[in-house]
Amino acid sequence: MTTSRPTTPDTTPSHTADAASPIPSAFTADSFTSVEEVTAALAARQYIADRGLATAIYLALKRHKPLLLEGEPGVGKTEVARVLAEVLGAPLIRLQCYEGIDQATAVYEWNYARQLLYIRLLEADSPPQGTPDAPHTPHARSAAETGLTQSDRALQRSSQIRDVFGPDFLIKRPLLEALEAADDRAPVLLIDELDRSDAEFEAYLLELLGDYQITIPELGTLRAQQPPVIVLTSNRTRDIHDALRRRCLYYWIDYPTLEKEYAIVRTRAPEAPETLARQVVAFAQALRNEDLFKAPGVAETLDWLSSLVTLEYAELTEQGARDALGALLKYQDDVQKVTTGNLLARLVEKARSAAAR
Repeated sequence: MTTSRPTTPDTTPSHTADAASPIPSAFTADSFTSVEEVTAALAARQYIADRGLATAIYLALKRHKPLLLEGEPGVGKTEVARVLAEVLGAPLIRLQCYEGIDQATAVYEWNYARQLLYIRLLEADSPPQGTPDAPHTPHARSAAETGLTQSDRALQRSSQIRDVFGPDFLIKRPLLEALEAADDRAPVLLIDELDRSDAEFEAYLLELLGDYQITIPELGTLRAQQPPVIVLTSNRTRDIHDALRRRCLYYWIDYPTLEKEYAIVRTRAPEAPETLARQVVAFAQALRNEDLFKAPGVAETLDWLSSLVTLEYAELTEQGARDALGALLKYQDDVQKVTTGNLLARLVEKARSAAAR
């Protein structure tokens, strides 16, 4: 049976907009009083959140619940955690998931080299087995000076060996670090691209997500003094288990509308000509309606616009779109589909017409 003890203190672009009003430099998780206040705080850090997302964040903060965000790559899921850390004035602890991620990478591991060195030092300080405690031996003199009997020394040595599996020999990884608040602000824990990990790792997360605690067999159950703000993201390349979903609040971040994406683009790339920005957004919106292997996200829209600005295009042309297409599409099949025939020309013309309205 384990004992419970508290722990002791020891890229995708955002959906952005200009701040509408002055916002305090940092909130706490419990200081928000409305969904609108969350929306304004995010906007002050150049992140546009619709009411659905702002409500999910508000409930996650007020109810101390993990927040699971799903959506296509490039729609701003990871940026939610980054901006939230800025809003709360809290450290951001990020765990990037991948296939085969394990406890030693995500939670903790023992410092085996230090443990071995400690054990060798204990052996060097201990009397050889079978050595009598004669008064003339150094060990006997040490025992006489300290007043320890042979039984006392055995107990002391046993305690020292148990200390090998103590906190001093523990290497903390992101999940365990998140249970420790260095000051009065709990950290924001980002578990990024959870769908890349294995089902076994999901199962290990259940204790953390449900009770904000981690059990280490040698130490017991370590609980957070202050629950961290946990944001999980998934690109939905595989299904997340129902047991994990039940422990989280959920929100799906979709591709933005034309108006919202234009607001993002104008804030993130203010140096771009207004006409070019409108045409690029209209092109990206139209391109997502095509049957592509990977539709471009907001990240790709911004990258493409920046590339066109670098190439000194003031308006979107078929040649400019072709020159910088590698910033928008990341798969050869998609590039071939767009550049073969007259699809590229039609999309450019449609974007120019939409932007002129």
